Amino acid sequence: MTDAPNIDEIVDPGLDPVAEIARLRAEVAALTARAEAAEAAAEHDVLTPVLNRRGFAAAMVRTMAYCSRYKVPAVLLYLDLDGFKAVNDSLGHAAGDAALVRVAELLLENVRATDAVGRLGGDEFGVLLLNSGLEAGREKAAGLKAALEGAEFTWEGAAASLGGSFGVRAFAGQADVETWLAEADAAMWVRKRGR
Repeated sequence: MTDAPNIDEIVDPGLDPVAEIARLRAEVAALTARAEAAEAAAEHDVLTPVLNRRGFAAAMVRTMAYCSRYKVPAVLLYLDLDGFKAVNDSLGHAAGDAALVRVAELLLENVRATDAVGRLGGDEFGVLLLNSGLEAGREKAAGLKAALEGAEFTWEGAAASLGGSFGVRAFAGQADVETWLAEADAAMWVRKRGR
């Protein structure tokens, strides 16, 4: 068995304890800020200014719990861009990325600060509206569709149209996030095929 180290071997006798405490506090603050930034990045899309699928799912979980507890309505809009492949094919992937950023910006500009917008993958987006029922969701989807179609998008002088199909599904006690997303996605495909 070895003896415990002598305190003089661990602590530098020339060290100012007040300065060391201040240094350690600053280091803890910097590490906390880095951890918070990493956590925020984990829930935000790397390309667009909206939530990624993980962050959007977390917002949905919170909304579902709130709606269940307080009996308030919520509605999910599921957007699939129309003709997005043509933008990538004719103007290039950089143009496609810029178009996705523009769509995300348009969505954010046209919803309340309390609503959630997320990129679910590829050219699919979700919009979560709290304190809104099915009819309000349909009206918002129509307004967002008009905003997309009326938006100008040009890339290196070439114009491309932005548009999409929306599926609307109200919260009705769905068991989980994936069920609610699947229902809104199915509603979107019904509308897309119907056009």
